[in-house]
Amino acid sequence: MSFLLKFSIFSVLFVFFGITLFIFIKGIIYISPSLFEWEYNSTNVSLMPALINTINMVIFSLAIAMPLGIFGAIYLNEYSKKDSKILNLIRVTSDTLVGIPSIVYGLFGYLAFVIYFGFKTSFIAGVLTLSIMILPLILRSSEEALKSVPIGYKEASLALGASKLRTIFAIILPSATAGILAGVILSIGRIVGESAALLYTSGSVAQIAGAMDSGRTLSVHMYAISSEGLHINEAYSTAMVLIVIVFFMNFISNFIAKKILKDR
Repeated sequence: MSFLLKFSIFSVLFVFFGITLFIFIKGIIYISPSLFEWEYNSTNVSLMPALINTINMVIFSLAIAMPLGIFGAIYLNEYSKKDSKILNLIRVTSDTLVGIPSIVYGLFGYLAFVIYFGFKTSFIAGVLTLSIMILPLILRSSEEALKSVPIGYKEASLALGASKLRTIFAIILPSATAGILAGVILSIGRIVGESAALLYTSGSVAQIAGAMDSGRTLSVHMYAISSEGLHINEAYSTAMVLIVIVFFMNFISNFIAKKILKDR
């Protein structure tokens, strides 16, 4: 049994590091200053506009989904009835939505935001679609993190005369920070790597997008230039930059979580 377990772990690590190493070897050769120029044209498929759009997409999507997900988790964990049918329905629905393919969210975003609300293919349509896509993940991970806080913390705070609201924000929420950030990290990874949903909503124009402008992210940029077949090497370089960004964002999130726990 232990042999099978070790074999499985090493197999997964081998595949993971093998793919990452392959992308780095293929991509690092073609990294050049021209790839980071502000202007994209037919002779220079710069990834800078897509990089800026990706960072903006992460910031604005999290700005919408995080408060809704965290406050929703607080309500479900602290204020709703534990045996409520509505509570169970919300949990089942959230778990189902987490597993829905992103193309379904893309079609929904296209019908709702692009056509019905008239946003057309734009940055804001992509942000709203991604916010809906990551909301169930943040909600469920935040709820599980809040559940993991020992009940003694809450009881001690209430016994000392603190109000329920103060107990939540001063005791329970800080204690659940690491678990909540774990869900946020997963959400960041999903946003950065998303392409299917954004093809329908934010489009694929190679420019730094305003709120109502179409603009591609790094994953869409990688898909676009690789599907053309003319810039395969630059596509590998884009994939390498994409991996570096995900690692960097995960590192920052973990650093913040450890800093908060250490300060406590």
